[in-house]
Amino acid sequence: MKFRGLLLSLAMLTGVGAAQSLSCSLQGYKAMDGLKAETSGSALTMTWQGEGGQQLRAQFALRNGQPVIQELAARQGSGAWVVLGKDLTPDFQVTTGRRRISGAQRNMLKKLNLDTPEQENVRKWNTFWDAPLVVPGGGDTTDLPRSESEITRGSVSYKSSNCTVVSSGARESVTFDGLTLGIFSGDLRFTVYKGSNLLRQEAIAKTEEPSVAYIYKAGLKGFPVQDDTKLSWRDTAQHWQESYMGGAPNTDPVGLRARNRVVILAAGTGSLAVFPPPHKFFFARENEVNLGFVYYRKDDNNSFSLGAYWPERGEGYHPWGVTDAEWKRRVGVSRSEWDNYALYNAPAGTLQRMAVYYYLSPKAAQPTLDAVLAYTHDDVFKPLPGFKVMAGHFHLDLNESLRDRNTLDYQPPWVGVFRALGVNILYLGDFHDDSHPSDPGPERFKEEKVYFEGAQRLSDKDFLVMPAEEPNAYFGGHWWLMTPKPIYFSHAQPRPAGQEFMENDPAYGQVYHVGSSEDILNMVNREKGILWTTHPRTKNSEGYPEAYKDQPFFQSDRFIGASWESLPVDLSEKEECEVRCFGTQDDMSNWAPKAKFMIAEGDTYTKWPDDETYPQLAINYVKLDKVPLYNESWAPIIDLMQRGDFYGTTGEVLFHNWGVEGSGAKSVYTANIEYTYPLEFADLVWSDGTKVEHKYIDLTDTTPFGTKEFKIPFDASGKKWVRFSVWDSAGNGAWVQPTNLK
Repeated sequence: MKFRGLLLSLAMLTGVGAAQSLSCSLQGYKAMDGLKAETSGSALTMTWQGEGGQQLRAQFALRNGQPVIQELAARQGSGAWVVLGKDLTPDFQVTTGRRRISGAQRNMLKKLNLDTPEQENVRKWNTFWDAPLVVPGGGDTTDLPRSESEITRGSVSYKSSNCTVVSSGARESVTFDGLTLGIFSGDLRFTVYKGSNLLRQEAIAKTEEPSVAYIYKAGLKGFPVQDDTKLSWRDTAQHWQESYMGGAPNTDPVGLRARNRVVILAAGTGSLAVFPPPHKFFFARENEVNLGFVYYRKDDNNSFSLGAYWPERGEGYHPWGVTDAEWKRRVGVSRSEWDNYALYNAPAGTLQRMAVYYYLSPKAAQPTLDAVLAYTHDDVFKPLPGFKVMAGHFHLDLNESLRDRNTLDYQPPWVGVFRALGVNILYLGDFHDDSHPSDPGPERFKEEKVYFEGAQRLSDKDFLVMPAEEPNAYFGGHWWLMTPKPIYFSHAQPRPAGQEFMENDPAYGQVYHVGSSEDILNMVNREKGILWTTHPRTKNSEGYPEAYKDQPFFQSDRFIGASWESLPVDLSEKEECEVRCFGTQDDMSNWAPKAKFMIAEGDTYTKWPDDETYPQLAINYVKLDKVPLYNESWAPIIDLMQRGDFYGTTGEVLFHNWGVEGSGAKSVYTANIEYTYPLEFADLVWSDGTKVEHKYIDLTDTTPFGTKEFKIPFDASGKKWVRFSVWDSAGNGAWVQPTNLK
């Protein structure tokens, strides 16, 4: 049957009550090899080509206004279909609270004479320290106490009367209207992708309420409890665990602290995997504790639900400490992180996309998990010829933990975490919440010595631990310092009377005592280091870097840009950190003589092997053939960062090369990439120094696990710089640094 341009009236199945007539628009549907939509009796069936010759099928119907998945099935080649689920109801729940600006932001706005209700209303959306579900509140949140009346909880309901089938490149979707989810309303959508076994389910909904922060739960309910029912997942130690649904029914979701965020339902010889989007699902915290991001819920003795979710409370990292004093202190620090749980932003009128993924497979649990993990390279940042993987801005308290244990030969648990992720270069940030950062020299230099020697002992061939710092002195806001070798310096405010900028210390050699922004720039120029703004326009950098954009240190080519962290998370944004991060970068590149860069950073604390670190981290691929040994100069790293010979990525999109060919009106931006998830779009951005413009390239015709070459013509006449990024259908992406055109 041909559907293009047709409006079909379907008599859909009913659970109870009278049959419902559905007007299903197929004007946007276009049949193609590997993707098919057709009516069969009273249902809409989507069939598509999967991976390795597999075929997948999803059948949809309406029952009393309720969208239903009548069947999910998979088969290998032309073999028999394996039914993975029948008569399943798309399930969503949402919990909302009120977004507040943090105390740190408010204090910075007051310092900069910007603290007005209007400014707070704009800047609250960049809040990191917030906990909308903690009553009466704590931490750095303002305008307390909170009340329970601020918190709402809603379950999905449907009054669907029609559906729309749309083809877009190598994918097709079916959208049902009439979704209500607490204070949100909108549509339900399912999307399938040619060449992939993925099925994406999402609520696309908005609220008109002001100041909304929220979390969601998304999944399917109605799986039958049978004698052969079995759920499988790997725990945080990567041991396989199973549940047969033999216990009593549950009241709440049972969060599974599953490694890789995947739970798998056995279905005959096949299986159905359930998991959230790899990165975009996660909002920033100060740790990566696995809170259990997939769930099951035994709804009664006959049925259960599966899905992905955020629990309503966070947790702090594992406390550490050998001495009683350090243990007590770290317990308090860890406990305080329960009050740092910011949730997602939902500005009024924005369409939020609350997604969960299913992977349909005719195979058993282990090969299904292997297939799911192929999309994230097994949760590892893939080695790439000509590049090394660099991650940083981690406050891991190295020197303090070594002094607490009274040894330089302790290997902290975070070493194994980063090495397992494929990280080659790791830069740390001691002297943040530890040690004596503001000491004028005597105590600080002793601790720096432990810091440097400890980092040296943890370094290895192809694994360099760089002792760096977030000094946060004299510029305003927070900023980072990286040098090509360890340097001893102090930054007491003010510098003690009579203390010189430089001196030769009998124990430490040449040391610096900086007492002004001029001193810092002088030191950085002498040592050939680099600087950048950390977490711009949020936290204690609210109002920066714009507050010092005209200062000599910012205009210097030693000041290379700012850090990128997926904060805040607004699920209506096309790109991760689209407004705050890339908006800041574009402004910086217009203010300075040369374009500034965005360095992917973590800005988190203690790491443990049972954390779920990969999805909450973006890293940098730096153009480097060999990692310097610790006792060699780190200048190759500093120099490539100063040139912009690196790119940031979540790990699923990888650049091999990029640049500009030609000039003027005949310029062409070129790039070569590889990727896992089907791509969504690319973004070519340029500016004349004042006006920023975008050229979006639709990439929905891509199938998964591919490579792509870009040759994008653009007119560089009168332009100052150009940058490029690529984003996939799950919200993952990569961005290269700007190229100067003038």
